Amino acid sequence: QVQVVESGGGLVQAGGSLRLSCTASGLTFDDYAMGWFRQAPGKEREGVSCISWSGGSTYYADSVKGRFTISQDNAKNTIYLQMSSLKPEDTAMYYCAADSSGSRWYLCGANPRAFDYWGQGTQVTVSS
Repeated sequence: QVQVVESGGGLVQAGGSLRLSCTASGLTFDDYAMGWFRQAPGKEREGVSCISWSGGSTYYADSVKGRFTISQDNAKNTIYLQMSSLKPEDTAMYYCAADSSGSRWYLCGANPRAFDYWGQGTQVTVSS
C-alpha cells in the first residue's frame, strides 16, 4: 500500500522561508517521479515543482522559479521543497504526489492528474 505523507507547512511572513518534506512508503522510490502541487481556495490544483525518478530532470512553475528548489533523498524515500522569498500568493494547501511510471514529471504543470498517489496536504500560509 503506497502512502505519501507531507510535513513542514506553517505560517510565515512574506519574504521568509519554509522547507516541506514528503516521505513515500510502499513503493520502490527510485522508480517513481515525485512532485509538489498546491491548491488555493477557489482555484484549481497546480503543479509547483516535479522531479524525475533519477533526479536528473525537474520542472518548476514560472511563478516559483528562482525561489523554490526541489530535491530528493532516495535513501530516505523523501523529497523536499525549499521555499524562499515567500509571497502571500504562495498561500495554499501543498500536496505531494508520486507517479508510478517514473516518467511523467514533465506533466507536472499541464496535467497533475497524471500522478497516481497523493498525500493529504500541508498548509502553507504567508502573511503580508
